[in-house]
Amino acid sequence: MELELKTASFDGYDTGAETTLTQEETAETIVPDYCPDIARIITTEGMVCLHSRELREGRAELSGTVRVSVLYTPEGEGGVRTLEFAIPFTVESDGRSMGDCAALTAETCAELLETRMLNPRKVFTHCKLVTRLTGYRRLPLQVCTDVEGEDRLRIQKRREQQHAVLLTHITEKDFTFTEDLKFSPGREGAAELLTSRVTASVTEAKVVGSKLVFKGVFTVGLLYRTADGRCCSTSGELPFSQIMETEGAAEGVGASVRLQLTGSDFQIDGDDPEGRQIAVTIYCHATAMLRQEQELTLLQDLYSTAYDVTYEASPLALTGFWEPMTRRQTVREVLEIGVVAESILSQSVSCAPVSVSREGEMTVLRTGASVRVLYLDEGGVPLVAERCVEVRTQLELPEDCRVTAWAVCPEEVQAALGDRGIEVRFPVDFRVEAASRVKRVCITSAKLDPDSPKEQAGAPSLVLRCMGRQESAWDLAKQYNTTIPAILAANQLEEEGDIPRDHLLLIPRKRA
Repeated sequence: MELELKTASFDGYDTGAETTLTQEETAETIVPDYCPDIARIITTEGMVCLHSRELREGRAELSGTVRVSVLYTPEGEGGVRTLEFAIPFTVESDGRSMGDCAALTAETCAELLETRMLNPRKVFTHCKLVTRLTGYRRLPLQVCTDVEGEDRLRIQKRREQQHAVLLTHITEKDFTFTEDLKFSPGREGAAELLTSRVTASVTEAKVVGSKLVFKGVFTVGLLYRTADGRCCSTSGELPFSQIMETEGAAEGVGASVRLQLTGSDFQIDGDDPEGRQIAVTIYCHATAMLRQEQELTLLQDLYSTAYDVTYEASPLALTGFWEPMTRRQTVREVLEIGVVAESILSQSVSCAPVSVSREGEMTVLRTGASVRVLYLDEGGVPLVAERCVEVRTQLELPEDCRVTAWAVCPEEVQAALGDRGIEVRFPVDFRVEAASRVKRVCITSAKLDPDSPKEQAGAPSLVLRCMGRQESAWDLAKQYNTTIPAILAANQLEEEGDIPRDHLLLIPRKRA
């Protein structure tokens, strides 16, 4: 007869495939007629914008652009000019590596971006992009929690409580953020914007009812020219909040949200004659992942003291531990410039992909923070000081943890002129998600023949032996066709944990 098993089912996702792709893009760009000739390239800045991401026939396909701003000094003129253009790119994963995936997350950053002059009217730009892809497959989880049977069947069952963290929802949303960035008092207005940069940071996310509410900050930095041709910079933090639908999500689940820029637009407010207000529009793609903690009961083994039982069991891989965390490292460096600087125009930091390694008992995260400072020397010539600084942090995590991490500089970089050069100070936040898997076995089906009692003729009714180092009370009871309560009673013990390993035990057999 087929034994009746009790089951519990949960909808969710599991990581199906992870890959990191590196590619190089190049572009030759002609200087537009309305721009003056290039005398010298000062620096190149870029912003990666992802426009689309999709799964098609087991392949991940992405498209986007690198919005490039080349700062240069013009021939026959003073000051700084900018040349802006976009480099389109596409990313495709190999073969059918994501054939069974139903959801995709993608992050692309520029690891290298440089421009050189071919002639006063043409430039060559080289860009190295790093894309991290993660595919998620739908994995409904069904576990056997118990078995039902009449008392006469004398079924013994071994059940285990297991803590699991289930990825229940992956939700996406494109949104547009608009706000005015107002200059601080005393700062001169803008006649022309030269470069812009945006850093997005989520500070809070929680599920309320059927909706996910998340909040964060866009940190914006601008380099501009004033009406009299001088270069200035300004920055600001623009808080935002968004709501996403999460139908079916339980309130109180853990939520993590990642943002990827899809575009931006900055315009000097035409209604402000002083140019001290900038209309900011930011286009963003948000991916939210909801995780629910669940206590599962797993039926791992069973037998009958009266009848032969056969069963089938399957392995289970569960996320037993998942924890998001942020570790901040404050960096202080001096950029030696070899000249006398008159003033600092702008400063920025970009972080490379994070590497994860194990050193002794600690998990070590590393990133390269590329610091760039634009300044004027004593003759008013614009120059750039750059350095890549290694930033690291340590985490005390279990050895089998899988760590996903990325690094950002969430706040404005502080820069000051000093005796030895330019001193910069800035924070680097390591955003970390640590998870570990546990492997368990769970019964999927079981059969018992009530017409064939166990044959126990000739078997001793009492066994005297010690419990082995790798054995449990369940192992002894199953081997000798008895029960754990019977072993405890025969040895005048109250709990399973009281069973000694260095003393002989009386093990009474059960008779059908």
